[in-house]
Amino acid sequence: MYLQPANTRSKCQDAAAATGAVITASCLTHIGNFYYITMLRDPVSRYLSEWKHVQRGATWKTALHMCDGRSPTQDELPTCYSGDDWSGVTLTEFMNCPSNLANNRQVRMLADLSLVGCYNLSSMNESQRNHILLSSAMSNLKNMAFYGLTEFQRKTQYLFERTFSLRFISAFMQINSTRAANVDLSEPVRRRIEELNYLDVQLYDYAKDLFLQRFQFTRQREHQEVRLKRREERRWLREQKEQGRPWPAKHRGGGNGGGRREGGLEKGTDGDFPTTTEDYTSQVARW
Repeated sequence: MYLQPANTRSKCQDAAAATGAVITASCLTHIGNFYYITMLRDPVSRYLSEWKHVQRGATWKTALHMCDGRSPTQDELPTCYSGDDWSGVTLTEFMNCPSNLANNRQVRMLADLSLVGCYNLSSMNESQRNHILLSSAMSNLKNMAFYGLTEFQRKTQYLFERTFSLRFISAFMQINSTRAANVDLSEPVRRRIEELNYLDVQLYDYAKDLFLQRFQFTRQREHQEVRLKRREERRWLREQKEQGRPWPAKHRGGGNGGGRREGGLEKGTDGDFPTTTEDYTSQVARW
């Protein structure tokens, strides 16, 4: 997913589009107002959701899977089913296909596949390939302008609004009653899904930790700015009082002062700061 104003494509971006390569962080820093953003999801829930989607007849037949200027061969990326689609596939059948692109999809979509020979699994051993893919995915995620987590809708909204100086007209809702959530999993099956998606599990753990650090940092900085604003206002009010100047109406105490206490702000508010979902300000947080 990306946000791009018109006429802001760069040579770096054009080259990436022509070859099918991932646009790197160094490229992103030279594109001006062009931003890549993404959402991550708990790997088990995401895997089950894709299974349900495929079970209903969804396919990605038109996807070219371009990498280094070409699509993978049939030997490099065998199909998991014959016929028009994989409708009615059971979870066991879905898990048993070794070339199922649902496995570790989030890492693969974020990593630079050209670093590991694209879909050619014989270019290096599996351990080395997985290490490079995970490192690439983590690096690209960290250097994106923004990413959010499906399991933290309100915090995602909070950080998005501050990153891009935008306001949503309504609060994000955390909906946990999904098709994936309604699948009754045994513990062995859950472990099997985690094994199939162990790169995604590591990526999600990394992403969650970094996401919560960013959220906490932004909230602390915001609170500091609010305290500074109040301190500056109190200092200004003292100066006005010492100089014997009349206070502006919005700073006056008493019953006609809009409910504000004398010499300060109304208890329980952040003054003139707008609020959306969690009483936070409009300060931008760029990563």
